[in-house]
Amino acid sequence: MPQDIAKTLSVVAPRCGLTKESLRAKRQLGIRDMRSALLTILLLVAALAVRAAEPIEGVQRMAVRLMGKSLADHVEFRQIEADGDVFELRSDKGKIVISGNSANSMAMGLGHYLRYCCHVNVSWDADEKIAMPKSLPPVDKPLRRRALVEHRFFLNYCTFGYTMVWWQWREWERFIDWMALNGINLPLAITGQESVWYRVWTRLGLTDEEVRSYFTGPAHLPWHRMINLDRWQGPLPMAWLEHQEMLQKNIVERERELGMRPVLPAFAGHVPEALKRLFPEAKISRMSSWGGFRDDYRSFFLDPMDSLFARIQTMFMEEQTMLYGTDHVYGIDPFNEVDPPSWEPDFLAEAARTIYSTLTDNDPQALWVQMTWLFYIDQAHWTQPRIKAFLSAVPRGRLLLLDYFAENTEVWRKTDSYYGQPFVWCYLGNFGGNTMLAGNMAETGQRIASALADGGCSISGIGSTLEAMDCNPLMYEYVLDNAWSELPSLKAWVDSWADRRVGKAIGQNREAWQLLVDSVYTRSAALGQAPLTNARPSLKGHGNWTTNPAYHYNNKVLYDAWRKMTQAAQTNKRVTNSMAFDLVNVGRQYLSNHFIVLRDSLAAAYNRRDIEAAAAVGLKMETLLSQLDSLLTVHPYFSLQRWVDKASSFGTDAADSIYYRRNAKTLLTTWGEAPQSLNDYASRTWAGLVSHYYQPRWHELICELLMDIKLKQQFDQKLFNANMWQQEQDFVNRDQTLYTRRRTVANPLDFIIRLQRQWRQ
Repeated sequence: MPQDIAKTLSVVAPRCGLTKESLRAKRQLGIRDMRSALLTILLLVAALAVRAAEPIEGVQRMAVRLMGKSLADHVEFRQIEADGDVFELRSDKGKIVISGNSANSMAMGLGHYLRYCCHVNVSWDADEKIAMPKSLPPVDKPLRRRALVEHRFFLNYCTFGYTMVWWQWREWERFIDWMALNGINLPLAITGQESVWYRVWTRLGLTDEEVRSYFTGPAHLPWHRMINLDRWQGPLPMAWLEHQEMLQKNIVERERELGMRPVLPAFAGHVPEALKRLFPEAKISRMSSWGGFRDDYRSFFLDPMDSLFARIQTMFMEEQTMLYGTDHVYGIDPFNEVDPPSWEPDFLAEAARTIYSTLTDNDPQALWVQMTWLFYIDQAHWTQPRIKAFLSAVPRGRLLLLDYFAENTEVWRKTDSYYGQPFVWCYLGNFGGNTMLAGNMAETGQRIASALADGGCSISGIGSTLEAMDCNPLMYEYVLDNAWSELPSLKAWVDSWADRRVGKAIGQNREAWQLLVDSVYTRSAALGQAPLTNARPSLKGHGNWTTNPAYHYNNKVLYDAWRKMTQAAQTNKRVTNSMAFDLVNVGRQYLSNHFIVLRDSLAAAYNRRDIEAAAAVGLKMETLLSQLDSLLTVHPYFSLQRWVDKASSFGTDAADSIYYRRNAKTLLTTWGEAPQSLNDYASRTWAGLVSHYYQPRWHELICELLMDIKLKQQFDQKLFNANMWQQEQDFVNRDQTLYTRRRTVANPLDFIIRLQRQWRQ
């Protein structure tokens, strides 16, 4: 072996968990011979070569992607030594000089410059163009910001279903750049794991059909990965596994190039039921039911203390490391929203201890990342003694906990700072992609500051665990900015946000955003919230727990903000992509809130048996829904057609495309099959979904009520719901490919002004 390679291996092998002892153990298990193990090391050397490359090169390439080469040539990146993550900005001889201790810090420096100096918005959406200035403005005075925490975490298992499931490399490339610009250095990276599992399960002896039928359809894979659900809308096509494997290789390579440590999965105990055929003595149990799904879709769990557990962990980590490399950070969530085989503290402690040992036997530097949503959502079972037993079984500092919904409930404060384990303060903010304006902005900033002051050495990071990306992007950029020193005041931060939505300072837009922050963004997002327009129609209340339309502010305030934004667009004489997003986003919420008034008026007319009034209100409701759908066409982000087209693109033939379209529509509508309770959980106020799904449901209700008045009958909600379920299933199963309107809005700004005049309360 050449001397330089031997030297490299002596450094890399321990970092990758490949010590002499672990290699010897693997040979004894018959998993890999020495030749294969050395091949693994060499592959890891190649994978880590990107991280060893000059950090400046990666961030320079990012600058060219975002700014164009002519502007990027005026930006100079310099690497500096620093204790912790830090970046500096200054102007020097006509150039913008961005210094940082790493590629990630320099990328955050570029993000700061674009946001605060150029008034430029860089969206996580690849379809949104970046409106760069013609020349780069100078930095008024030198600036230095340092990271207040080591880890800046981003993503949620659910995001990989509710938002990212149909992404190709184009979407991922922009999103990774966005993460870098916002200083994220610990992204969840769980794409492509089914390809790894396919290798593991077939090596153990399962058939191709047994393995691919065990997986769910693509959009539902997050809940399969969290041990909630098996087989729903499977089998998973082999072409999907192959595509996602290649995509994941690109993802982790780019994330490492920009100074991030991808959080890869590891074995948490989830196994195919068919594994019992091969290992009848293994301690495999069926997990508790989840989401109201039938027993056919329940998952199976292998007891961590069973000797087979360690064998599978080794096989998985070996296969995954060969494909994707490793940064020694692994997400493992064994009991999320399902019951463990035993609630005894001793069992929970031994399970955690064993999972950790199987992890570190393969990678001695492994850091286990665990979400703590389960401690919040199931407080009746996860008592303090049980939580303490589970967490304390892992050595301190080797388990990093994500305080998942900290803007609402800070679990770290209820558990004595997780009994000494480090944690990341996380903002969730969105459930299922529900399209509601929500977020407790000022309180979130105060909670983060308090956690930094009170959390001591336990607080290790700040991040976000959003279930989907849609309607409140300012909240996520604000949270991530709080991870760095020298944060502007809330008012100054909001003004800067307003400026970059337009491209410059315009008073009306600043006023609009301050109004929103003071009156609308004052309460945290809630589980099961959604506009009434998206709910299964009912005469009162709302159709399901997943579609609670309650809001706490005066809708007139929202109208005033909407009007001020429109005035700002008129002043600017053009509508930027970001401003179009805001005009649609605020407008759809205002109209959706007003829809509640109309529905209640319909109910009042029905109760009076006033058929003329009921018909008039019903016409207004359908008019609003039709105009809402037109408003949504103003920005391509709010489009069912885009979602369906992206899903279809994965098909290798017509049958494949139908499969993917059906899976895509299911998640946003019925979610599963009756009697599961997640119907409409991922509802979206999107063009095409309003006109083809929500409006037809409300049309049926209006017609039913008018008929009942005429025939002197009483409305039967249960019977109506049964009919609705059939109509909803028909929408999912009918292979329609087009959901666009024949006519798009010719002059969006004039159309929005007309809407405001028509629907002013």
